[in-house]
Amino acid sequence: MKKYERESFFKSFLIFLILLEVLLAINFWNEYQIKKVEIEDKIHIEMKLCAFSLQCAGLTTDFVDKDETKEENILYQDGGFYSYFKVPTSEKYLMKVMYSKENYIQRVEKLANKLYGKFWFYSVFAAFVSLLFSIYSLMPLQRALRINEEFVKDILHDFNTPISSMLINLKLFKREIGENQKIQRLENNIQSILSLQDNLRIFLKGVPAQSERFSLKELVQDRVHYFEVLYPDVRYKTAIEKTTLETNKDAFTRILDNLLSNAGKYNSVNGTVDIILQGSTLTIQDTGKGIKHPSKVFDRYYKEQARGIGIGLHIVKKLCDELTIPIKIQSKKNKGTKIELNLYNVISVK
Repeated sequence: MKKYERESFFKSFLIFLILLEVLLAINFWNEYQIKKVEIEDKIHIEMKLCAFSLQCAGLTTDFVDKDETKEENILYQDGGFYSYFKVPTSEKYLMKVMYSKENYIQRVEKLANKLYGKFWFYSVFAAFVSLLFSIYSLMPLQRALRINEEFVKDILHDFNTPISSMLINLKLFKREIGENQKIQRLENNIQSILSLQDNLRIFLKGVPAQSERFSLKELVQDRVHYFEVLYPDVRYKTAIEKTTLETNKDAFTRILDNLLSNAGKYNSVNGTVDIILQGSTLTIQDTGKGIKHPSKVFDRYYKEQARGIGIGLHIVKKLCDELTIPIKIQSKKNKGTKIELNLYNVISVK
């Protein structure tokens, strides 16, 4: 199950479970209130039995003067419970039957504990039902996603033949006429299409686990040379000491390519891109358009420009998480963007 499928599953599960729990809580609260009233009614019945049969277990009795303020057969509550009843042999006195607050609290607590047990039992059942519902609701989404992924895979596969044909013909053309800047630009544009294909493959399949040791400086210089041809109006400047990384090179190259491509694509005319390594932090800073909502750029399909499909930086974040490379982004509109990669976990100390 992929990340977004897990996210959809857990959200569905939580929403349905919370809904059921709220309904259960309302139901049990109403039952609790009804049972409390029933307890009070039972106490009053016990008082009546005490007054007429003198069976007064758990009750206390007293005789008080009869007056207009003391209504008979009414349950009073003042701390504890009490009620007044006629004394058959006397017109002057009433029998006062009392039930202590402590005994009442014990009965209510016993009721609450019983209802709590029932509530947790039904909560487990609600969780099970929520689980089944979440699995059932996820199935159509999974089918749609699988169809979409197969469609993208088929397109990627169909792209391979014409792209390979173009690269072969460009190489043959280069042999015939020699080195040519226009041919170089065509090759770079084809490489950009291949880069987009790689992004889509990573988006569908995830990150390969194989690691290798390579020079960060050489890799950055190689990628900068590639993007200098694509964006001749942008100056790429590097300041990187000799450093060896040990991680998946293809995945790290994809991170660099996406970041350097954005820095060139959205830069200002005659702008600059600075790539600097300080300690274990690799900084890529440009003088471009900036980002209005930096906190959203790693979200899937989020974009602030008409160009692109909004998965480049999402893939960067995904790859950084897989390679354990913390990433930070700072940006101001029309002033540029600064991205920091903490390479502490992938710098080789051998």
